[in-house]
Amino acid sequence: MTQRFEIHPTHPQKRLISQAASVLRSGGLVVLPTDACYVLACQLDDKSAVDRLRALRGIDDRHLLTLMCRDLKEVATYAQIDNRQYRFLRDWTPGAYTFILPATREVPRRLWHPSRKTVGLRIPAHAVVADLLAMHDAPVISTSLMLPGDEIAISDPDEAVERLSGRVELVIDAGAQGLEPTTVIDMTGDSPEVTRIGCGSIERMTP
Repeated sequence: MTQRFEIHPTHPQKRLISQAASVLRSGGLVVLPTDACYVLACQLDDKSAVDRLRALRGIDDRHLLTLMCRDLKEVATYAQIDNRQYRFLRDWTPGAYTFILPATREVPRRLWHPSRKTVGLRIPAHAVVADLLAMHDAPVISTSLMLPGDEIAISDPDEAVERLSGRVELVIDAGAQGLEPTTVIDMTGDSPEVTRIGCGSIERMTP
């Protein structure tokens, strides 16, 4: 059975956030609002939940998933970051960006890029996700809420409930969200490189 929580987008109800964290900890799949589009999320160390997430999205192990983190301290647990990268991340987070960085051993191998040993991480600028990550006390795995055959992410919580009923444990309804995913910035080279333009502005990177 799929639950639906109507949560205020800027002043989330703590009781509902606590219940949502319990759903994650019990291995549930959760539809979350973010500062980009809605995403499908599960807890990091639950292989069964990750497998369900991939099956629901229709993606295989080659499709990279994203770790949503609370802050830069948590990012540094899961990615190798030098001083230059840290300064860049400090200036660009939180926000609608996913950063590709070398993974540490804290990241399960099934989440690494198979040849590059990298991981995608982001710190979203959305009160609901921020409170949920704090309550959950750990990052969560996420992917854009785009079902097989779709060309854009689901932005309407009513549509999410209708199409995912019985296939996810919880839909967090914080109102309509955007259609675009995050902007992806690869930080494994000598300088940051934009590999996907999404809803995160890159004007500051343009000479």
